[in-house]
Amino acid sequence: MVIVDKRSATSIRNFLLQRTFFFSALGFLVLVLVTHYAFTNSVEKNASLSAERVAKQTFNSMYLVMSQGWNRQQLETFIKQLEKDNQSSDLSIHIYRGALVTERFGEMDTLAMSDMHREVLNTGVSQLVTREDSISYFYALNAKEVCTNCHTNAEEGNTLGMIEVTQQLDRSLLNANKELILTLLLVSPLPLLLAFLATRQISKRIDGSIEHLAKRIESIESISDLPLIEQDKEKLGFKELQKIFDQVKLLSLKLNEIAVDKDLLEFEIRLLEKFVITSEVVRDWREHVNNLMVDINRVMSVYTMFSVFKVEDEVFDLEVFWLQPPTDKTKKLMEQAILKRLESEKGSLNFGGLNLNHNVVDDYAEPLDLDQETVELQTKSLLVDTPKIGGIVGIGVHSQTIQDSTKLLVLESILSTLLNVVGSVRAIYKYTKDLEYYATRDPLTNLYNQRMFWELLDYELDRADRHKYQVALLLLDLDNFKAINDGYGHSWGDKLLAGFSEKLQEVLGNEAVVARYGGDEFVIVLPESSASQASLVAEKVLNAIRTYTITYDPNTELKLTASLGMGIYPDHATNKKDLFMFVDNLMYRAKHAGKDQIALPDEDELVDYFKEMSDKTILVTRAIERRELIPAFQPIVDATNGEIRAVEVLSRIPQSGDQLLSAGEFIEIAESIGKVHLLDYIVMDKAFAQVQETGYEGLVFINLSPRSIVISEFMATITKIVADHGIDKEKVVFEITERDTVKNISLLERFVMELKNQGFKLAIDDFGSGFSSFHYLKHLPIDFVKIEGEFIANMANDSRDMAFVNSIARLSQELNVETVAEFVENQEVMDLVSKAGITHAQGYHVGRPIPDLKKVLHKH
Repeated sequence: MVIVDKRSATSIRNFLLQRTFFFSALGFLVLVLVTHYAFTNSVEKNASLSAERVAKQTFNSMYLVMSQGWNRQQLETFIKQLEKDNQSSDLSIHIYRGALVTERFGEMDTLAMSDMHREVLNTGVSQLVTREDSISYFYALNAKEVCTNCHTNAEEGNTLGMIEVTQQLDRSLLNANKELILTLLLVSPLPLLLAFLATRQISKRIDGSIEHLAKRIESIESISDLPLIEQDKEKLGFKELQKIFDQVKLLSLKLNEIAVDKDLLEFEIRLLEKFVITSEVVRDWREHVNNLMVDINRVMSVYTMFSVFKVEDEVFDLEVFWLQPPTDKTKKLMEQAILKRLESEKGSLNFGGLNLNHNVVDDYAEPLDLDQETVELQTKSLLVDTPKIGGIVGIGVHSQTIQDSTKLLVLESILSTLLNVVGSVRAIYKYTKDLEYYATRDPLTNLYNQRMFWELLDYELDRADRHKYQVALLLLDLDNFKAINDGYGHSWGDKLLAGFSEKLQEVLGNEAVVARYGGDEFVIVLPESSASQASLVAEKVLNAIRTYTITYDPNTELKLTASLGMGIYPDHATNKKDLFMFVDNLMYRAKHAGKDQIALPDEDELVDYFKEMSDKTILVTRAIERRELIPAFQPIVDATNGEIRAVEVLSRIPQSGDQLLSAGEFIEIAESIGKVHLLDYIVMDKAFAQVQETGYEGLVFINLSPRSIVISEFMATITKIVADHGIDKEKVVFEITERDTVKNISLLERFVMELKNQGFKLAIDDFGSGFSSFHYLKHLPIDFVKIEGEFIANMANDSRDMAFVNSIARLSQELNVETVAEFVENQEVMDLVSKAGITHAQGYHVGRPIPDLKKVLHKH
C-alpha cells in the first residue's frame, strides 16, 4: 500500500486560487504604478502646455494693452493685477524686463532673478523647468519689427523681457491620485471575482477528470484487471489530461505483457517450495502431486494432471490425477485424448502398451463432467523424445481456457518443471523401494542377505533367551563351486545358485530363516530346534543339494554338493558371533574331511574350538598391550582417471615370519573382550604418524567399531591423536557399519553429529548389505557411501547387481554424496564402475593393503 503525505502536496483548486489571488494582486499593483506614472506624466504635460499657453496669452494681453497707448503706469498696474489674481491659484505669473527695456523705460518692481532668468534673457530661448512639485515656463519676449516703434533702442530679435509662468502640481497630483486609487479600489474585486469563478470552473472539470482516472486506477487489484483501463472510452475534456490518460492506458498494456501478478508470484514461490524433494514426498509421491493440484487451483483452474512413465521397452504407465471425481464418460474421454497424443508421438516413443492408474484429490466433490471438445481443446501437454529421470516421458494438465498470456507462460513453465520434479520423485521412490528390498535381500537368489541374517539371528537368540529354548544354526558352503564358474561361466553359476536357492526354500518351508551369507555360502537358522532335530534338517538339505541339477547341454548336467557345519545355541556359544565362528569352524572341518558331508560337534571338537578361541584372545590382548598392531594402507582412486584420492587404514597383527593376521580374524574378539577402542587408538596413532612423515595430503579412511562409540572418552582421545600429528580434520573420514548400532541409533546419531561438528567426514561402509544403510543415509550427514563389494564384484555377471549399483549411484548423486566401489578386482569391473557414475574405486585391482604408506603413494 502506498501512503501519501498530504502535507507535502496541495490541490489544483487551492493552487489555482493562490496563484490567481497572487497574480491579481500583483497585477493590481502594477496597474496602480503604471496608471500613476501615466497620470503624473499627463498632468505634467498638461501643466507645461498650460504654462506655455498662459505665458503667451499674458504677452498677447500686454501687447494689446501697449498697442492701445497705455502709459507705463497703466501697464505696471495691469501686470501687478495679473500677478495678484493668480496668487490664490496654483498658477503664478511673473514678468521680468530685459536690459534694453530697463534702459529705455527704467526699472520695474519685480522678484529677484535667478540664473535661469538671466540665461533666458541672455539667450532669448524659452525654457521649461520641471520640478517634483511644480513646472515653470520661462517665456522669452523677443522683439519683433513692430516692437521697435516703441522700443527705439532695440532691434528685431533682441530679448526685451521674460514671462515666468509657474504651475504648482503637488495639490493637483494628490487629488488626482486619490481619485485614481479610489476608482481602482472600487473595481479591484471584479477581476478577483472573475478569476475565482474561472478557477472554480477549471478545477471542477480537472477534479472530475482526475477522479475518473483515479477510480480506474484504484479498480486495479491484479494484473488481470489491467484490460479494464484499456477498454475505457470516456474523454476527460482536457487535451493534456487525455494525453496522460492515454499514456496510462499504454502503460497498462505494457504492464499486462511484462508484469507478473502478486498472487501468481506467491503461487510460484509456494510451488517451488513444494518441489523440494523430502522423505515425506518420496514416501507417497502420488499424494504430493494431489497437493500440487490443490495449490495450482488457487491461481488457475486445473481439473486434471497426468504423467507418463516408460517402464519397459514399449510399455508406459499413465498416472492421471483428478481434482474431483470424473464421470465414466469424462474419464474415458481423457484417456482417449492422452492416448491420441501418445500415439502421435509413436515414432519417437515406440508406444506399445499402457497401464492406467487414476487418482482423485477429493472423492466427495461434485463429479466432473466434460465433453469431448472441451477435453481436447483445453488439454495442454509436454512430451519428450527420450525418457528423462525416473522414466518420465510426458506430463500434461487439463484446465479452463487461459486468456492471460502470463498465466499461460506460467502454466508452460509448471509443465516443464513438473516433468523433472515428478520424474525425480518417481525415480527416488523407485530407488528407495529397490534399496529397501535389496537392503534385506540378495538380488540374485532373493534370499535374505548377510546383514539381515545377523539381525534375524540376533532376534531369534533374544527370543530363545526369553522363552528358554534352543536355536540351531547351519552353515553350508558349496563344494568346488569356483570350478563351475570357471568352466561354464558366471552366468551358469548364477543360474545354478538361483535354482538351488529356490530348491532350498522349497525344502525348508517357512519354519527356517534362509540367507545367502556371501558367494557360495548359505546360512540356515532353525528356531526352537534341538541338535537331533537340526541334524535331520541338515541331512534333508544335503540330500536336496545332491539331487538338484540343471542341464547345460544334452550331454552335460551341472550338479552341486555342499559341506555343512552345525551349532546349537546356547549349548555351543552364548552369543551370535561366537556361535557363527563355531559353526564356521565345523564347516571347514567338513571340507577338510572330504566335503559333501555334515560336521556335527563332539566333545573333543568343542575342547579344540574353545582352545583356539582362547589362543586368539590371548594373541589380541598381547598385541594391544604391547602396541604390536600395525596399520595397512589400501589405496582409493578416482574412478575416472585412476589417481589416488584416499587411503583406507586397516588393522593387522604381525605373526611369525611376514604373515599378518587380518582384522576380520580378531576384531570380533577385541569387541567381545571390550578392548576394541584401544585397538583403534593404536592403529590411528601409527597410521597418522606415517601420514605426517610422508607429507600425504589426501583423505584417510578410518574404520570405527560400533563398540568404541560408547566409550565416553573416545571422541576426546581420537581428536587429540589427530591434533598431535597435525592432521587436518577435514582429511579424516570415519567409516561406520551397522553391526550392533541398530539397537542404539540415537547414540550413534549423537556421536556422528559430534564428529561432524569437529570437522571430520563420515562414510557408510558396506552400503546396501542391510536395511540400516538406507536409514543412515536418510538421517545422518553422510559424505561417502562405500557400496557393498559383493554387488560390485558381480556387476559384470548379474544384471540385478548392476541395477542395484546403478540405483545407489543415482541416489547418491541426487543427495550429493560421493561413492566408493569396493571389491574392484579387474579392469572390466573398473570400467563398469566408472560408467555407473561412481566417483571412487577400491579393491585388489587398484591395490592391495600394505603397511608402508610411502610404497602405496609411490605406486600411484
